[in-house]
Amino acid sequence: MKIAIIGGGAAGMMAAAAAHEADGSAEIFVIEKNDGLGKKVIISGGGRCNLTTGIQDVKIVLTKYPRGGKFLSKAMHKFSPEDVYGWFEGHGVPLKVEEDMRVFPKSNNGKDVVAVFEKMFRNPSIKILFNSQVEKVRRIPNGFEIFLKGKTIPLSADKLILTTGGQAYRQTGSTGDGYAFAQTLGHSITPLAPSLSSLETKEKWVADLAGVSFPYAELSCRLERSEAESKDPSKKGPSAGSGRLSAAGPFIFTHRGLSGPAIFALSSQIAFQDISADHPLPISIDFIPDRKLSDVTESILFHLAKYPKKSLSNVLAALVAKSVAFRVCLLLGMNPDASANEYGKKDAERIAKTLKDLVLHAVSRSSGEEFVTAGGVELKEVDPSTMESKICPGLYLAGEILDIDGFTGGFNLQSAWSTGHLAGESAASL
Repeated sequence: MKIAIIGGGAAGMMAAAAAHEADGSAEIFVIEKNDGLGKKVIISGGGRCNLTTGIQDVKIVLTKYPRGGKFLSKAMHKFSPEDVYGWFEGHGVPLKVEEDMRVFPKSNNGKDVVAVFEKMFRNPSIKILFNSQVEKVRRIPNGFEIFLKGKTIPLSADKLILTTGGQAYRQTGSTGDGYAFAQTLGHSITPLAPSLSSLETKEKWVADLAGVSFPYAELSCRLERSEAESKDPSKKGPSAGSGRLSAAGPFIFTHRGLSGPAIFALSSQIAFQDISADHPLPISIDFIPDRKLSDVTESILFHLAKYPKKSLSNVLAALVAKSVAFRVCLLLGMNPDASANEYGKKDAERIAKTLKDLVLHAVSRSSGEEFVTAGGVELKEVDPSTMESKICPGLYLAGEILDIDGFTGGFNLQSAWSTGHLAGESAASL
């Protein structure tokens, strides 16, 4: 049995490992365009590699995928976050679960995760072809031919696994080549868009708050159904017509807009939404989501009465960062340096409403900062029980090349491990 895997990222490495564990006699080729394995894995999580989630309930984990959660169910149950945790620890990488339920190596070094596979791949039955660019693939009777740049004779294989990733982090080699290979072999590709990206806003004053972060806030937006969708529901895009979308968690102001986990989660839900200067998307920020509007108003009135000689912005700093309080005052036409006793109930109500519903307008996604590609190989064309193509027998697909993407928090690497493991195991066993 000869198995060829195109792509040495998370899914590809796990596919090779699972195939080898399922059939130690199989000859496995991992074709990688870079000079090393797992480039994207190493830099993920700021170099610490958030390799999975600490959430063990698979049903809950599957809700963390705006696209592909249902398809992932079988692969995730067969190789769950708990299984991934045990697999890496069993291969010599001690892990830790942090307070936000993200899982990292105790060393905080993503290279340790990739080192597991590097050590395993020293086995002579596994051959890594570095700096190898695949130009085309071809189906032949009982197998495949893979044509490499600079090579006159194609590599032949009984089984082929595509794990080439998406288009995010192009500097690591994820340039979307696999989509063309999949199409050559009969598959269709859904619309593609960047997911988990920062958002740039029309409001330029955000630059004054650059670096100001919040440990917990709620961000939301309302998508309106387009005119074409209203007339013909079948024209509805992947992001889903109208309705309120929201995400809660940490976020940070940047020089151009908003970033951080809550923004990434929201951006993944609006990945296919048209956002531009001509079509700005209103984003509402609730800085105090755990308190009702009336409670916030009462709290402001209490602090105004308690500290009448303090400046308005200093009084409001009891509820939010002073720089944000200062900006809110300016937006409402209030003097942030004026004494608190100059303001009353109606002012408190206006301030409270703004703290609970500050609206900014997203006009673009931050170029090059997306971590994941939304969209990919149409899932209806792949068997979720094996990751084998329903169109091209002997072809398996795993990882980001599929129309699957998750929120930030280890969910995308988890789906890569799960689908890669199932694809490798299936290719070596079937």
